[in-house]
Amino acid sequence: MSNTKLHIQNGSCPVYKKCGGCQLQNLSYPEQLKFKQRKVEKLLGRFCRVEPIIGMEEPYHYRNKVQAAFYTNRQGKIISGVYQSGTHHVVGIDSCMIEDRLADKIIVAVRKLLPSFKMTTYNEDARKGFLRHVLVKRGFATGQVMLVLVTATPVFPSKNNFVGAIRAQFPQITTVVQSINPHATNLVLGDRQSVLYGKGYIEDELCGCRFRISPKSFYQINPVQTEVLYGKAIEFAGLRGSETVLDTYCGIGTIGIIAAKHGAGRVIGAELNGDAVRDAIVNAKLNGLKNIRFYKTDAGDFMREAARESERPDVVFMDPPRAGSSEVFLDALTLMSPKTVVYVSCNPETLARDLDHLCKHSAYKIKKIQPVDMFPHTQHVECVALLTRDKNSRKS
Repeated sequence: MSNTKLHIQNGSCPVYKKCGGCQLQNLSYPEQLKFKQRKVEKLLGRFCRVEPIIGMEEPYHYRNKVQAAFYTNRQGKIISGVYQSGTHHVVGIDSCMIEDRLADKIIVAVRKLLPSFKMTTYNEDARKGFLRHVLVKRGFATGQVMLVLVTATPVFPSKNNFVGAIRAQFPQITTVVQSINPHATNLVLGDRQSVLYGKGYIEDELCGCRFRISPKSFYQINPVQTEVLYGKAIEFAGLRGSETVLDTYCGIGTIGIIAAKHGAGRVIGAELNGDAVRDAIVNAKLNGLKNIRFYKTDAGDFMREAARESERPDVVFMDPPRAGSSEVFLDALTLMSPKTVVYVSCNPETLARDLDHLCKHSAYKIKKIQPVDMFPHTQHVECVALLTRDKNSRKS
């Protein structure tokens, strides 16, 4: 390991304390993995043996999505960076050890172009100004780059010239989108989108499948470790070619599409976000799949209705948000009683709560728990849990 990496791991980031994004940067990477392993074992070790955490070989510059807030200080200097943890104070950042290098350079270039185009930054207190945020998404496998300019108003003077200027510096940019967000909100993107250049989306490849990513699409931040995470999920499912699979909280269909291409007989996806469902349908077509269907619906409602209609899938994938699953969902899962449940979790605390519920109210046994380090230098850790129905249960 080079001295540079050791120096970074010992906390050399100049805004480490102000930013708050990399909570574990004071630890070496091996020490971070040990910390996360202990955390998962403490929370989940009572269910079954926790497998050794899978870390990254190169735990730097892994984020394929980078967003920056823009602000003008009292001296008239334009600042771009991240909000300090728990505040709306913008910490200026030009480059970050966990963000994609190209994305960081594009954001800095946008900031430097603003004065020549007489573009102002948005002031939250006065509710005046133009540019609020810049978002960059890059497909690591395809090299495609999306630039999203989040503005407070729809009027964008000299927009074609601005797009030409930024693309002259970065011809890698394949699409530019304006997202209009006039509201006093913590949400970055607005409801209205205007494509200024290109198709309005990018594509990337993951686990041998191709995916369309729009500005609002949820797509895993770390594609290298996502391949590891989803690979484990598919391995745990034990697909042999004839199974009916439910992919709940499916987003743009990543896990379900990978399952449909790598062993499932039939896949049904459920997702509440309409934009994500539209992307999922397109993604299925991109991959030439005819054995998968998607529905726009709340995962809990979908599970409850499916259980009422005596839908009996063989495998259920669940990948809920950090808040975990709902009791409505878990009770419907118990009623539906699939042979195998693969729970992909981004929060071991809520995973522990949900596994407790299933152990108390169903015939499921937790067979495997595999932690994966998706976000090096932060406290976050993902896990894949394998649950199987007890063969001696009445429900079998």
